[in-house]
Amino acid sequence: MTDKKVVVVGIGDDGVKGLGDAVRDRIRACAVLYGSERQLALFPAFTGEKRVFPTPMRVAIDEIDQVSATRPVAVLASGDPLFFGIGGVLTKRLGHHRVDIVPHVSSVQLAFARAGLSWQDAPVISLHGRPIQGFAQKLHNRACVAVLTDDVNTPGAIARYLLEYGMTEYDAFVGEHLGGEQEKTGWYDLQSLSDASFAALNVVILRRRDDAPSPVFTLGMDDGAFSQRKPDRGLITKREVRVLSLAELRLRPGDVLWDIGACTGSVSIEAILSTPDLQVFAVEKNEGDLVNLRENQVKFRTDFVAVHAKAPDGLERFPDPDAVFIGGSGGELGELLHICANRLREGGRIVVNAATIENLYEAYQTLRELGLTVSVTLVQTARSKPILNLTRLEGMNPVYLVTGILETNSLETNHAGEEENS
Repeated sequence: MTDKKVVVVGIGDDGVKGLGDAVRDRIRACAVLYGSERQLALFPAFTGEKRVFPTPMRVAIDEIDQVSATRPVAVLASGDPLFFGIGGVLTKRLGHHRVDIVPHVSSVQLAFARAGLSWQDAPVISLHGRPIQGFAQKLHNRACVAVLTDDVNTPGAIARYLLEYGMTEYDAFVGEHLGGEQEKTGWYDLQSLSDASFAALNVVILRRRDDAPSPVFTLGMDDGAFSQRKPDRGLITKREVRVLSLAELRLRPGDVLWDIGACTGSVSIEAILSTPDLQVFAVEKNEGDLVNLRENQVKFRTDFVAVHAKAPDGLERFPDPDAVFIGGSGGELGELLHICANRLREGGRIVVNAATIENLYEAYQTLRELGLTVSVTLVQTARSKPILNLTRLEGMNPVYLVTGILETNSLETNHAGEEENS
């Protein structure tokens, strides 16, 4: 241990009282003390220099790195500094040989203790400083989760969100000022929680009631399970084609998927349900279909971005994709493929559902001209239909799956061509 080392100290709501004498001595021995204004106020007798964390975080890390090169530094953090805290960031930047971590009991540990619940299998979902969008699919089918809140995603806002998605099988435990003199805890149903207000320092636990199982969704759900346009039912990517298209997309956790011509949203929904942490951005030009898509989002508990626009309008708002599914192009297939290919990330895939020979030809030729590796699969299936006391097979419209892959060498070739043209 050297006098240039950084010590990161976790503090609970009980403040300095929750620290042992050895930890207090470590802080007193430092020349500079970093923390929030509230945390620094807990150490009025500190004789060294106090500094409020600068923003953004990278500025704070740079400053601590520089200052600690010549003077010992103490950094105050909330709870366990390695749990959604500054400890992990500092250790990664400065190296473990320069950073000591002194953890406190985290607010999540205290919340589960107060609720009397085991938490070794409970995931923690942070909504602190993050959008709530996508929370429904992260929570669905979980028996118990902890949620970190903020002044936007409050316990009441979380309850209203869950009520919107019909996730009423959950009860909530809220712990305020855990470990402090103002500690307050309690259990709530979602309806009562939606109108309640709480202190800013709180943790929420959502627990599914044992007698209230949540619905189970499986890959390849029946077409009739999705809300569709009436009387024109059938404007949906059919189950067989949907499953094969998802296989061609080869989605990975955390990928960004564009769903162009989303219609009912069936492809987006099944993609999300089968791929953890998938980010989906959908475009649909028909307002009536978009209404059905919204209904399906709630029914299948999948919260993703869906905009009313005729592609390529709307695509400029989306992050670059790892995968693109084109179920409908509105007559703009060539232009769409150029835009998608130019935005596609390395190793990305474009899958086009073509129901006509003309669209097959245009998709195949355009993707090849753009330097992608192209393959075509003809999907031609039939479903059983009763006829009196017998059964016959009724053929479905054939669909061509045109898949384009942006290989690494294709990317390099495209860039070289762009440089020559410039």
